[in-house]
Amino acid sequence: MSIAKKEYKRITTKTLVDMKKKGEKISMLTAYDFTMAKIVDGSGIDVILVGDSASNVMAGHETTLPITLDQMIYHASSVVRAIERSLVVVDIPFGSYQSDPKEALRSAIRIMKESGGHAVKLEGGKEIKESVKRILNAGIPVMGHLGLTPQSIYKFGTYTVRAKEDEEAEKLKADAKLLEKIGCFAIVLEKVPAKLAAEVAKELTIPIIGIGAGNEVDGQVLVTHDMVGMTHEFNPRFLRRYLDLYAEMTGAFKNYIDDVKSGNFPSDKEQY
Repeated sequence: MSIAKKEYKRITTKTLVDMKKKGEKISMLTAYDFTMAKIVDGSGIDVILVGDSASNVMAGHETTLPITLDQMIYHASSVVRAIERSLVVVDIPFGSYQSDPKEALRSAIRIMKESGGHAVKLEGGKEIKESVKRILNAGIPVMGHLGLTPQSIYKFGTYTVRAKEDEEAEKLKADAKLLEKIGCFAIVLEKVPAKLAAEVAKELTIPIIGIGAGNEVDGQVLVTHDMVGMTHEFNPRFLRRYLDLYAEMTGAFKNYIDDVKSGNFPSDKEQY
């Protein structure tokens, strides 16, 4: 059953909660630069995530761990300058919040003041409770992230589906309820069984955004470069490619090279 979509001029954290209440799914994509953010925002996306996945997508690192707070602020500020409608959520990078709630607050404040972002996202549950509370007490909106948490990849040792066993599933549900209780406005669930994600979405009043978490959650997020096919080696089950820009761009570049080398570009009409 389709739900009538309300036209929102500006998406806020309250908007997302209202959308869940009305049964309207939430759309979320990543962006790391001004040009891509302007296109994504202009398409009508609800949430733009300035993810620490920039470490992989923009810098070529194997994991999200190397990206720094300064680099995240740079990417986020580039995105914010392009935005007219979307809610911009910024990842706090690894090492900037886990060990000390005071450091977590300092990191969140820097992101909000220096980038102009609208909210921050942190990975983890009970382990980072005090950091989340400290940030929320300062009036900064927080989105949680549970399931596969890429900043903990060396702890997990694999990118496989999380919370398949009962013990981990129960911990995930407890962490989700905890994050809601202390004031998070939404939670991302990454690579968890669809049935578990559906249970969490049903039991919580805040939106649950899935990536590899089935269709019974309140919204979906993908990495933009993956869904438009700019990347081509990464092929997880949850990824749907809506374009094959890798092939189209490669073809365009080859045509340009041929035209330059043959003298066909620029033509008479393309010079002064």
